[in-house]
Amino acid sequence: MKVVLCTRFGSPDQLIVKETQAPEPGHGEVVIAVHASGIGLPDALMVQGKSHVVPTLPFSPGCEVAGVIVRIGAGVSGRSVGERVFAYVGVGGYAEEVCIEASRALPIPSGMSFEIAASFALAHATAYHALKDRAGLLAGETVVVLGAAGGLGLAGVGIAKAMGARVIACASSDERLELCRQQGADELINYQSVQLRLKLLSLTDGAGVDVVFDPVGGAYSESVMRSLVCGGRYLVVGLATDNIPNVPLNLLLSKGASILGVSYDIFSARSAAHSTANLDELLGWQAQGALIPKVPISYALEDADVALDALLRREIVGKAVLVMNR
Repeated sequence: MKVVLCTRFGSPDQLIVKETQAPEPGHGEVVIAVHASGIGLPDALMVQGKSHVVPTLPFSPGCEVAGVIVRIGAGVSGRSVGERVFAYVGVGGYAEEVCIEASRALPIPSGMSFEIAASFALAHATAYHALKDRAGLLAGETVVVLGAAGGLGLAGVGIAKAMGARVIACASSDERLELCRQQGADELINYQSVQLRLKLLSLTDGAGVDVVFDPVGGAYSESVMRSLVCGGRYLVVGLATDNIPNVPLNLLLSKGASILGVSYDIFSARSAAHSTANLDELLGWQAQGALIPKVPISYALEDADVALDALLRREIVGKAVLVMNR
């Protein structure tokens, strides 16, 4: 089988595609023939050696996959060869086959494509955990989403809207903002053409915003933090920039506001049942049409380096996946 390997930390162009032996399932495991593998910032950070999770070299990046069960190990019940499944694997997903614990392979809902399944779980589960569990978002509150046209940002827009919030999407171009509008955003801000804090205050009649969903960090963080209402919540969902902002603690003090870090890895490891329940709710919304994920951009497995480079250059709008030649 083919697998994308990182043999040394650095830029995505040093990734190689190699033929290797297909895995065999151990006790309690299944092997999935991967049809699509999600592409995300965690993958790029791992390749660069900048992730909080540092895999042992060589390794294959790739946090999430979707495909079909092709082999079943001893001790596994309730699974069948040919079953369509998706899974969060953490690492190793840029491969034609992956071997995981059977309990981690979740059925793909009827009508959901492999591409959407491979790009749905991590971004949407992270955004839902952030808004529901960390921020305690209530219907009628106002949410600002920075980097709203990225994978996490779009998930934040769609989920906040499904939770009954008023959603203000911020992105760097009118094209990206149109995508946010299609996902349900109520207000759109091109933050390269306005003074962000003043615009947010204008849109809220001077009241400010309740929740900030920030998967980016960087130059706009302080401006948005200054727009929080008293008791507002600022969600640090990711850092897509090397320019990590310094936090003006006096703003938090004067507003009684909170900065809340969001780590889906920690949450899912410590609260597996809660994490699974959240995902079930999201899939229910998707089945009912309350949440409509954007179809991701597709790249061939052999073009993983091109895809990750495009992600780092912020050329990808929404999500992207690697697809296998099957």
